[in-house]
Amino acid sequence: MQDKFFFKKRRNLFLILLLIILIAYSAIDITQFSIGKMFSSIPRSIIWSVTNFYPTSASFSHLPDIINKMVQTIFMSIASVTFAAIFAFIFAICGSKTTRANAFIGTIARGIATLFRNIDVTVWSMILLFSFGQNALTGLFALFFGSFGFLTRAFIETIDEVGENSVEALQATGASYSSVIVHSVIPSSIPQMVSWLLFMIENNIRSATLIGILTGTGIGFAFDIQYKDLNYHVASLIVIVIVITILLLEFISNYVRRVIL
Repeated sequence: MQDKFFFKKRRNLFLILLLIILIAYSAIDITQFSIGKMFSSIPRSIIWSVTNFYPTSASFSHLPDIINKMVQTIFMSIASVTFAAIFAFIFAICGSKTTRANAFIGTIARGIATLFRNIDVTVWSMILLFSFGQNALTGLFALFFGSFGFLTRAFIETIDEVGENSVEALQATGASYSSVIVHSVIPSSIPQMVSWLLFMIENNIRSATLIGILTGTGIGFAFDIQYKDLNYHVASLIVIVIVITILLLEFISNYVRRVIL
């Protein structure tokens, strides 16, 4: 019986691997992808980057504007996460098995979170472009919707990890629903929720760079303009500013996590 089980398991694994290989081969054939060309192009791309994609003294004259666009992107990311966190917390309370009012509301809340989480922010940007056009509001809403879906799911899991023991203990004393949320769920969940917020801010800054190209705002749009105008030296300076900003924010968020967790 056990041998039959392992034989079936190996057979299924073999079929899955065979399917993956067939899909990969089909994709290579359709896209005319060449592994040889990929490896042969690597030295040429490195040489081009070294000889063209670097900041010069003249490109630093654009630094104040680049920093201004970077600050705009950071504020947009923080604002979108902040508003998303407020709505995500409400939906998480409704969707968590520990705090939901009833199963139907919990299912609806989880379903909405799943829907928003599985639509990428770039897709949201393209959808919202038809309604709001190319402006900062479009980018803000796109980041908001993407953050809302992710944070709702993360908050639900965080609240579920708190456990029902503390909640049941307060309920046994006759505490109201709001008292349970305020005195049990929030104090136990807030450190992990803050950690998710910091992660989402970092992620949104990365996403905002791409979204800016679509919405015509922030550091992404500044890079798009310089790259299309073949100002590679300025474009490289923008990339350096983005990398430094992300590393700095990651350092700050890691420090905050160590303090609160």
